[in-house]
Amino acid sequence: MTRDDTTPRDATVDALVARARTAQRAFARADQAAVDAAVLAAGWAIMEPARNRMLAERAVADTGIGDVGDKIRKNHRKTLGLLRDLAGAKSVGVIAEDAASGITEIARPVGVVAAITPSTNPAATPANNVICALKGANAVILAPSPKGAGIGALLVDYIHAELAKVGAPADLVQILPPPVTREATQALMAAADLVVATGSAANVRAAYRSGTPALGVGAGNVAVIVDPSADAGKAASLIAASKTFDHATSCSSENSVIAIGAADAPLRAALEAEGGVFVDAEEKAALARAMWQDGRLATAIIARPATAIAAVAGLVRPAFETARFLVVDEDGVGPAHPFSGEKLSPVLAYYRVPDFDVAKALVARIYGYQGAGHSVGIHTMSDEQPVALGRELPVARVIVNQAHCFATGGSFDNGLPFSLSMGCGTWGRNSFSDNLNYRHYLNITRVARVIPERVPRENEIFGAWHARYGR
Repeated sequence: MTRDDTTPRDATVDALVARARTAQRAFARADQAAVDAAVLAAGWAIMEPARNRMLAERAVADTGIGDVGDKIRKNHRKTLGLLRDLAGAKSVGVIAEDAASGITEIARPVGVVAAITPSTNPAATPANNVICALKGANAVILAPSPKGAGIGALLVDYIHAELAKVGAPADLVQILPPPVTREATQALMAAADLVVATGSAANVRAAYRSGTPALGVGAGNVAVIVDPSADAGKAASLIAASKTFDHATSCSSENSVIAIGAADAPLRAALEAEGGVFVDAEEKAALARAMWQDGRLATAIIARPATAIAAVAGLVRPAFETARFLVVDEDGVGPAHPFSGEKLSPVLAYYRVPDFDVAKALVARIYGYQGAGHSVGIHTMSDEQPVALGRELPVARVIVNQAHCFATGGSFDNGLPFSLSMGCGTWGRNSFSDNLNYRHYLNITRVARVIPERVPRENEIFGAWHARYGR
C-alpha cells in the first residue's frame, strides 16, 4: 500500500480500504468468466432503463447540470460501447503468448483503485471506472464531487444489487460517505494502489501529489477546423449536435470553430440553420460579463441551455428565445479573449482564416492557452490535412468528419476505445495519451523463456550508416 506520510489518516477511509482489500483478495482468485459476470453486473446496474432514468434525473436535479434525456443516452451508449470493447478481452491469468519472443504475459490486478469523479458526469464516469476496474479483478472506491455524491451512492446501491446476483463481494465497489471532503479524498488517494482522476485540474494535480501512481486527464478546449472541401451543412449539423449534447458538459465538446476561406459563408448560414445565433459586439460584451466572474466561469451558465444563458446575460432579441447555441465571432487568443478558452456551455467561438496553415497555427495558439494534448476536429475531404494535424499539433486524437463529443470517447463508427476519460499526454501534463481503458487497470507480469540466440553482425546495424557517413 502506498501512503503519503504527510496525509492525515482517516479512520473511515481506512475502514473502506481494508474492506476493499479483503474483497479484492478474494476476487483476484476468480476466473475470467466470474470476472466478466461481475463486469456485466456493473454494466446492467446503470443500463437497466428504470435505473438509468433515475440516475439521470437525480444527476440533473442534484447538480443543476445537463439534460436528462441526453444523460440517459450517455449512460446507455457509453456503457454499451465499453462492454462491447471488453467482450472477449482477456484480463485474468495468461493473456498473451508469443513463441517467437518466448514471452508469456500474465494479467495481474493493481489492487484498490481510487476513482475521483466529476459532477458533470456523476453516473456515466463512475460506472466506466467501476467496469474497467472490475475487468482487472480490482476493487474500486469512488470519490465523487460533493454535488454528485447522492447519484454516486445510488449507483453503488444498484451495482451491489447486481453483484449479489453473480456472487461477487459487495465491497469490491464502495463510495466515500457524505459529506465528501477534500481531506477524505486525499486520504483515499494516499491509501489506494492506483488513482484515476477525471474532472478539474485541481483534482488531477492532487492525484499526482498523492504519492500513489495516478492516471489523470487534461483539460478540454476543442477546436474544429472546417475546410472549403467539406459539406458545410453536414459539418454544421455534427458540430451543433455535439455542442448541444447534455448542454456541453463534455470536455470533448467543440469550443472553437475555425472556418477556412470560402467555407465561412456557407458554414455561418448552416450553423444558423441548426439553431445557432451569432451575437453582435455589444451582446458579446454582455455575454462575457455574465459568463466570467473574477476570472472564472460562472456556475449560473455551466451546462445550461443557450436560452437560459442568453437570459442571464440580458440578451433580448427574439432569436435568443429559441437558440440551441450561441456563436461569438473571435479574432484573438488568451486571457484577454476569454471565448478562446473552455466554456462548458453551448457557446462557440468562431474564427475565420485564409488557409489551412493559418488554421493549424491558430489551433496551436489556442492550445497554448488551454487544451493542449486533448484533441482537435476537422471537417474536410482531404486525407493529408488530418495527418498533418496529428504530426504537428499537441493533440492525442484527431477527429475527422465526426461530431466531436461523441467520437473522441469512442463511437460505434470509429476505432477509439469507449471511455469518458481521455489522456492528454505530456502536452496536457498527463502520464498517458490513450483513452482510459481496462488495460490501464492491470499490472502485466512477463515470463521470459530461452529462445534461439540471434546476435546481429556489426555490418547489419551500421552498414548503411557507414556507407553514407564513413567509419
